[in-house]
Amino acid sequence: MSGRRSGLWFGGQDLAGFVHRTSLHAEGLSGEAVGDRPVVGICNSWSELVHCNLHFRGLSAAVKRGVLLAGGLPLEFPTISLGENLMKPTAMLFRNLMSMDVEESIRSNPLDAVVLIGGCDKTVPAQLMGAASANVPAIMLTGGPSRPPVFRGRELGAGTDLWHYVDELRAGRMTQAEFAELEQASGASVGHCNEMGTASTMAAVVEALGMCLPGTATIPAVDAARVRAAEATGRQAVALAKDGPAPSQILRPEAFDNAITTLMAIGGGTNAVIHLLAIAGRAGVPLTLDRFHEISQRTPMLVNVRPAGEHLVEQLHHAGGIPAVLRELGDLVDTETVTVTGRPLGDAVDEAPVHDRSVIASREEPLQAAGGIAVVRGSLAPHGALIKRSAASPELLRHRGRAVVFEDVYEVAARIDDPSLAIDADSVLVLRNAGPRGGPGMPEWGQLPIPRRLLDRGVTDMVRVSDARMSGTAFGTVVLHVAPESAAGGPLAAVRSGDPIVLDVDEQRLDLDIPAAEIERRLAERVSAQPAYRRGYGALYLEHVLQADQGCDFDFLRGRSEDDATEPLGLLSGWVGGW
Repeated sequence: MSGRRSGLWFGGQDLAGFVHRTSLHAEGLSGEAVGDRPVVGICNSWSELVHCNLHFRGLSAAVKRGVLLAGGLPLEFPTISLGENLMKPTAMLFRNLMSMDVEESIRSNPLDAVVLIGGCDKTVPAQLMGAASANVPAIMLTGGPSRPPVFRGRELGAGTDLWHYVDELRAGRMTQAEFAELEQASGASVGHCNEMGTASTMAAVVEALGMCLPGTATIPAVDAARVRAAEATGRQAVALAKDGPAPSQILRPEAFDNAITTLMAIGGGTNAVIHLLAIAGRAGVPLTLDRFHEISQRTPMLVNVRPAGEHLVEQLHHAGGIPAVLRELGDLVDTETVTVTGRPLGDAVDEAPVHDRSVIASREEPLQAAGGIAVVRGSLAPHGALIKRSAASPELLRHRGRAVVFEDVYEVAARIDDPSLAIDADSVLVLRNAGPRGGPGMPEWGQLPIPRRLLDRGVTDMVRVSDARMSGTAFGTVVLHVAPESAAGGPLAAVRSGDPIVLDVDEQRLDLDIPAAEIERRLAERVSAQPAYRRGYGALYLEHVLQADQGCDFDFLRGRSEDDATEPLGLLSGWVGGW
């Protein structure tokens, strides 16, 4: 079978080949259908528990059509599916589990190439992490943004606008009846978040990495063009099965630089930083937070999409999509990097037009000069923390205030609106025990609510600091991903209410402004909490998860596998396990 992986299963004229071929015959496939065709796996994260991915059966059918048209044999397989809305405490807890599911499904089966179908926040990075580790030729098909809901004549972002309305409700400026009306208007269609939340950010990043077909990241979920893109992805998967390239040839340092540059230009979410660090770790690429800051400082923000702008991702698509953004970035992008097309990125970028300057600004007149996401360090975050500068209040980017500390999210819920809470507009809200171990799973709890009595006074933003994440649809002056986290003995565990905290984003500074000796003394007195899990996957997670500055992957999964993916262990021509 032309030296392909599938030939190791189906090519032998012996007992092993007999059993492997009859396994497909039992599915109704003829010998001609199997034949000498490249086998393309379709990794489908469809689930009725994840509305973002509910249309994937139709997309999978289109992928199969493309594979068949190109002369391949499509074989679909499921993996676990992760949805941010319903999974508790957070889908992030299970990202690494899904990545292992994807990796082992690819590695252990007769696949010459694989199509990864993902949409909701964590499914995309999980699939890329698994594919990078397996290193079998792979191409991604993302699900596309949902149709915008309309509330009282205005198109809404799936999350960004909701956070505004929640504050209006808490401040008494919106009634419960009006909020119920908003609920009925929301959730207009399948597809992922329609602003530049984590899902849309990751789709854009995938295209910049070169892991999907050019121009496909921003196609709306319900657009027929999304289905046509699925068919084209299936055709390209057959080409990948024959000639590559493999993920190791695409996921190079230059590709990650392109992805980070795109992240900053689109005003993307901070979750992408963790996911890119994890994918790079799987690919063996040495990527650090410092590289994100360096690229951020040189990259203008060009895309006017919520939460850092005005429009939605559908408007970005009609304005030219990611190819137009990459072209506008010019020499900030390495256009020689190879993509899943087998050709340089520049082939899709060089002629990409911008159709709407209100959505994609020029490099000469950007929406923001530089620094969409900044890295800060100091006595409160020795290993770094992030702030989405493009969605923060400029006047708060240099700030000194007294800490108001919450031990966990439950204490936030119980105390944030307590009239006796000692707090003012200059205070710094601090949440701990919300990181990878403390959450557990590092939930999206970082956008702490403004106390109601401050909302009543017109306060709309405050400095907030935590070891949590926040939704890519969120906004505000929120410092996230503090590393090391408090549950791992980081300095966040030493903060007490009333302590002065200093934030200076221009100086990359985040300090607990008390003597170092006092910080050490408090940490020495710290009593470790009991682990949230003592068995199963949760216990494995707590034992092996890395900190945010290393992507929250498992320590034993970093680095590409030394095993040759073309020769799976145990595949011997004269032996069939179980017979």
